[in-house]
Amino acid sequence: MNTIAITGASGFVGTSLRNFFEKYGYKVVSIKREILDDKIELQNIVSSSQIVINLAGANIINRWTKEYKELLYSSRIDTTSKLVEAINSVETKPKLLISTSAVGIYDNKDTYTEDGKFADDFLSKLCQRWEEEAKKAQTKVSIFRFGIVLGKNGGALAKMITPFKLGLGGVIGSGNQAFSFIHIDDLLNAYKFVIDNNLADTFNLTAPKPTTNLGLTRALGKALKKPTIFPVPEFVLKLIFSEGAKVLTDGQDVVPKKLLDLGFEFKHKDIQETVNSLV
Repeated sequence: MNTIAITGASGFVGTSLRNFFEKYGYKVVSIKREILDDKIELQNIVSSSQIVINLAGANIINRWTKEYKELLYSSRIDTTSKLVEAINSVETKPKLLISTSAVGIYDNKDTYTEDGKFADDFLSKLCQRWEEEAKKAQTKVSIFRFGIVLGKNGGALAKMITPFKLGLGGVIGSGNQAFSFIHIDDLLNAYKFVIDNNLADTFNLTAPKPTTNLGLTRALGKALKKPTIFPVPEFVLKLIFSEGAKVLTDGQDVVPKKLLDLGFEFKHKDIQETVNSLV
């Protein structure tokens, strides 16, 4: 039986991955925080796992105080560093490490494939550092740059759906900011695709047709048959999230060129069918 070890296994994506891969007969092991601080235990887990999936990281949508930025950094970089150190120090190494990153690595000036131009801000530098750390692993490494993951039981949609259900939804800021997203089912299938084909590369995990915040708002209104006339002004978000508001007001326009070129089939290609399947 093949074993997959996962950091950040208790989150929305981690829980979904566990349920998904167990259905395919994999044994899924959770690398909890205390295990990361136990070198021997961590080495035991990685040496007996064929695949390691690194998802750990504090929630990016939050108020970015100085302390919280430090937590965003340490929960990603330090975790990845400990994981890589364990992989590099064992004789029997996992076949593949799949580490997470985000489309926030890119600037918002254009539509980008995996070769897109990086931004020069906190989030992009955090992603760049995160990727660099993962690539130090002495085994095959794939990097998954997530768009906003949309699913039923958690993630971004769970946080934003209530006002829309009440008819109080609306655009954020101008509504023109790009919104690159992926349906949770496509995300899970992409993991399976990369594992089955033993691929080492950097992949954008986003639906083939990115939208805008306005596109998302309209899709939600249509699916729920509710008006979407209550915009959220940018300054309100800045009051709540400070610099962290950028995640909501400043999106990236990203396409999954490498997955498409390899023949990966997305089930949910655009925002309307994605939202329709989830609400």
